Amino acid sequence: MNQIQKTIEDFVHQARRPCLCEPGEPPIALSAANFTIALTGAGLRLEAWDDKHNLSRRIIGLASRPERGRLTLTVEKFGKKTGALALIDLASAAQHPAGVRHHRQEFQQRFARFLRRQFPAYSLDQLSTSPDLHASLSPFFPRALLRIGATAWAAIAAPADPLRTDGVLSFGLIWLDYLRQRQPGLRIAGLILYLPAELSQTTCLRVAFLDRRCAQYRTFLYDPDGEERETDPADHGNLDTHLQPWSRPGFEPDPPWMQGLPDVESVPLRGGGRSFQVHGLEFGRGLVTNPLSEASNRLIQRAEQLSNIRVAGGKHHELAYRRNPEAWLESQVRRNLEMLHPNLLPNPVYGQVPAFTAADRGMIDLLASDRDGRLTVIELKASEDLHLPLQALDYWLRVKWHLDRREFTQNGYFPGIAVRSTPPKLMLVSPALEIHPTNERVLSYFSPEVEVEQVGVSVEWRKQVKVVFRTATTCH
Repeated sequence: MNQIQKTIEDFVHQARRPCLCEPGEPPIALSAANFTIALTGAGLRLEAWDDKHNLSRRIIGLASRPERGRLTLTVEKFGKKTGALALIDLASAAQHPAGVRHHRQEFQQRFARFLRRQFPAYSLDQLSTSPDLHASLSPFFPRALLRIGATAWAAIAAPADPLRTDGVLSFGLIWLDYLRQRQPGLRIAGLILYLPAELSQTTCLRVAFLDRRCAQYRTFLYDPDGEERETDPADHGNLDTHLQPWSRPGFEPDPPWMQGLPDVESVPLRGGGRSFQVHGLEFGRGLVTNPLSEASNRLIQRAEQLSNIRVAGGKHHELAYRRNPEAWLESQVRRNLEMLHPNLLPNPVYGQVPAFTAADRGMIDLLASDRDGRLTVIELKASEDLHLPLQALDYWLRVKWHLDRREFTQNGYFPGIAVRSTPPKLMLVSPALEIHPTNERVLSYFSPEVEVEQVGVSVEWRKQVKVVFRTATTCH
């Protein structure tokens, strides 16, 4: 027993974030102040506690050696039954499959306790984190079906992971739609969301723009202590967005040195000057008023070099051909904006406006106006993306927020255009064969206030943008 005690003590001492986990119980973060292990007359006893929980177990032996941030113990439980107890270093175990599985199982059990507590009259069915690639069901978000008679709710939970939590609504709507297709005898009223309070704003803002005619939504926030409360998504109104003034009075013509360089684009910058690009890749910046000079000659050389390797249909330079396809698609759309819709004005077109704090979405945001002064948000994605609809909604609702406050005209955008206060249109543009099959299903739950059009362009869009289909989605 002395060796077992030493193994446990060494593991806890070396772990950066030691945690004690027993299946079905909340984890206890360990420190020198809340953890003891001692040899008593009854054997080796381990005790740990926090503000709400206390755990005391007699250690029978080691069920495994310390490995990948995890040590599993065999313990004696009530009635002389044996069980497992896991010591986990959260700083390293979460990077390994065993640690990942344990965390998912523990969170799934926590989710089940929440559902039984909040919905005691409902039976809990199909509780799972099993992946289903065909149906696009994620193992990261536990999901369930609650039912009472012929009425039911879909439910899904988001662990507190800053990099992945925002994906819960995409998978929740997919789960809701999946159940409705496979349970035609049930009236599935809507979706229950279980969210970490500190990471809930993005999801709550999105829920506020879903169609209540298609489904109802109930949103619960939980804190690190396990307490939960129901919230109204409409109360999460402060957006992390700002609109920088566009100080330039207009759009000057391209500089003279660009003549004879058909692959070069000059994109206006907010503070003045231009970004010079070849198929979306920037090779320099400058002022449009610059005459032919040594600096211009250097830009011409760079443009010629890049034009020779970033060639549509020519893959002899694989890195240049494949680099940043969204930027290439953006350059094609900017040049052929009226091809997307004949009512769109070819100029002005703004990129990355408004700005907001978010992880890199791998998408391009453009903002244009039609000939009637109604704004159009254009989201570009060159590859399949399950989260495209809701990430595009993030940008749309920020544009609407500034539009409602008439900030575009006040800040110098769309000079000479009478910008309408009508909510902007949303246009999702992707190669026709690179649209995720769930996108249309997710879009069907959007509020009618969000007028969305999916546009599929031809496979050879690098050579020429051609619209092969366009669809508008409605609630089903």
